[in-house]
Amino acid sequence: MGALAPLTRPGWAEAGQHLLAGLELAVREVNDDGGIGGRPMELLVRDTAADPRRAEAAVDELAGLGVAALVGEYHSVVARAAATRADTLGLPYLCTSAVLDALTEQPTRRIARLSPPQSCGWRVYADFLLGAGHRHIAVATQPSLYWATGTGILREHLTAHGGTVTELDTTALTPAALCDALADSGATALLLLVGHPEPAVPIVRSVRADKRLAETLIGAPAGQPEFASWAGELGEDGTAIPFLRYLPERLGSLGTRVETALAERLGTPPSFVAFEGYDTITVVAEALRSHGTDRASITEAWPDVAVEGTRGPISFTRTPDTGLWQWTWAPIQVVDRDPAEPGRFRILHAG
Repeated sequence: MGALAPLTRPGWAEAGQHLLAGLELAVREVNDDGGIGGRPMELLVRDTAADPRRAEAAVDELAGLGVAALVGEYHSVVARAAATRADTLGLPYLCTSAVLDALTEQPTRRIARLSPPQSCGWRVYADFLLGAGHRHIAVATQPSLYWATGTGILREHLTAHGGTVTELDTTALTPAALCDALADSGATALLLLVGHPEPAVPIVRSVRADKRLAETLIGAPAGQPEFASWAGELGEDGTAIPFLRYLPERLGSLGTRVETALAERLGTPPSFVAFEGYDTITVVAEALRSHGTDRASITEAWPDVAVEGTRGPISFTRTPDTGLWQWTWAPIQVVDRDPAEPGRFRILHAG
């Protein structure tokens, strides 16, 4: 299996490490259970470093090495480049964590995805904001298809309910200037649609230190506060910042067992990304066992796969808005870190 993950900067390496931990744990368990038809599963891992061109080159290399399928990737724009290239080469791909609705230029039967599409998750986040009384929202943005798409989803959903969205361009504003613009805007919430740690961390510090903004909610729908580095960099300032994650309220027996194993492997509580990695291999292993190991057979397996994942039963349907095979029942939560106990997450909303 070819596996893509951001393992070095400027990629979100911490997310890549969690993703890889989930993939590797599941592969080890598959092989301990006899492998696929008596043959071991092997991961050929390539670091994308959040670079779409590097991901495309990795897909070319892995396809040339004869991998049966492709798995992984966290960054949406990178996954889109990888998915488009894999489809062109006839290589089936199960995308682990990326959420851009359209992962390929054209509809395809080769590509499947575990994570919810961005339009689904970010609408859940918008519903959370509305339910908490936030109708005038500011977004701190950077140039990116992912951030621009997220802004559009939020604007469409909030506007339909009487809300407004003000964009603050972080390429033109220092954190201090952004605070001035935020105070003048009258927005009651600021959403971080920017990279981590820069410029997200200095923006949070500046907003927290500005007395004019003491009542302003800071949000991070893309999930930056999920990882331990966020708490380490920001401490108390990094708490009470709602974000999206894809976990159920309670894990079942499989999820609990895997959680323990992942924590031992990572040395820290696993993020939802680690569970996505584990579930990815669970799905692919079932596809290989039930339909065979050649690429055409794996492509035909997506609509037939039905497995128990760490976060619930997994099966795939075709969704016209995404043009690929999609797990439509991935759990979605809005959570934050508890100010009284930063290592604990509070569930604020579920969709």
